[in-house]
Amino acid sequence: MILSILKVFTAAILISFVSWLSGTRTQLAGFLTAFPLTTLIALAFSKLEWNSSEQSVEYAKSVFIAIPVSLLFFVPFLLASKLNLSFWTCYIVGILLLGVGYFIHKAVV
Repeated sequence: MILSILKVFTAAILISFVSWLSGTRTQLAGFLTAFPLTTLIALAFSKLEWNSSEQSVEYAKSVFIAIPVSLLFFVPFLLASKLNLSFWTCYIVGILLLGVGYFIHKAVV
């Protein structure tokens, strides 16, 4: 139970901090968001919770494959100026592209 509470607070603090930072230091917030900080924390918690090195290694491999696929989310944002897309259009199309990315990830893994 304590580990679950610790996980919730760690995630909440991390997300809140980076969200706040994006208003004052956009580049640093972007770097921290792209940095695999969440993966580092999740891998450590996974190991602590399940005590399985093999499972943690498989988890890390899945993340490694998922990272380039997850970049599909940002494609609409890169094209926003050229296609005159609003934020919400980019966001929704990005989420749809993540759905496509999931099936690519599933096929590769």
